[in-house]
Amino acid sequence: MERLEKKLYFVYNPLAGKGNIRGKLFEVIQALASAEYEVTVYPTREPRDATERVRELPDGYDLVVCCGGDGTLDEVVTGMMQRERKLPIGYIPAGSCNDFARSLQIPNNMQQAAEIAVRGQDFTVDVGSLNERNFVYVAAFGIFTDVSYSTKQGMKNVLGHMAYILEGMKRIASVKSYYLKVESEELCFEGDFLFGMVTNSKSVGGFKSIVGKNVIFDDGLFEVTFIKRPKNPIELQEILAALTISQIDTKYMYSFKSSRIVVESEEPVPWALDGEYGGEYTRAEIFDHPRAAQIRIAPAVLESLRQEQEAAADAENIETTENTENTENTDNTESTENTQNTAE
Repeated sequence: MERLEKKLYFVYNPLAGKGNIRGKLFEVIQALASAEYEVTVYPTREPRDATERVRELPDGYDLVVCCGGDGTLDEVVTGMMQRERKLPIGYIPAGSCNDFARSLQIPNNMQQAAEIAVRGQDFTVDVGSLNERNFVYVAAFGIFTDVSYSTKQGMKNVLGHMAYILEGMKRIASVKSYYLKVESEELCFEGDFLFGMVTNSKSVGGFKSIVGKNVIFDDGLFEVTFIKRPKNPIELQEILAALTISQIDTKYMYSFKSSRIVVESEEPVPWALDGEYGGEYTRAEIFDHPRAAQIRIAPAVLESLRQEQEAAADAENIETTENTENTENTDNTESTENTQNTAE
């Protein structure tokens, strides 16, 4: 029997999405093997198992395919980041939320996703890190992160979940918040915040309302959002109103892009990375590692995403130019007024 030239390592989480993969495992493996790969199969047994397996994978493999939720993808990408020779990654979503798959238009149908994993094209994406931990698409803290993004019912959109939590509270004092000092090249600020997230995705927890606009997956920049703690019921209602219309309210929120953010606090802040517990820190240094991983996607989607990203880049350049011009006009107006006042 002739030995196949291509080798594929398939790692899957048998517990993801209430064990959705168990009844479809044969079909998935068959789809992978049909592309003339020699397939090695490994079911994860414990947390961080996939990271170790991918990191220690011997030379000779051409592709790694993972099946599970966002947390499984996170583990595989983390292992790949620790390798000298990096391989493309195919992703078969089997979780309850599958945010990153949704952003890259990878179907929830496992057999279709498997076909894309072995016959698709590589799409380069940034990878984030928070201190020593990597993440694929989101690092977050605060009011939503004590509820797993991957529960059975999930969060069809975090906006609805947010409104449910906030409006259901009897007292604002019952909301946990953190006094933070945030530093980046673009902005520096401090205050009391009930939620914050650093993202590289069009969707987090199934919602798109405040992840930022003009998302580009390989531009070396995160979309950053921080929401201040409301001081009274009126501020609370204004925040809810702004979120309802997907509008960043600058009185209560910060939204910007950055490649590096430092978040400091007096007390340890628990962070969630890709929907999983990521540790507690009084100082979190968050970096964007540009174009650090390759994810397999459908060829038609690749072309569509490239066009979207070109349009997003153009829109971002126009917005930057307008902001610069507005700043210059403001400076010129203030300079003229100061000159006139001095003359008088």
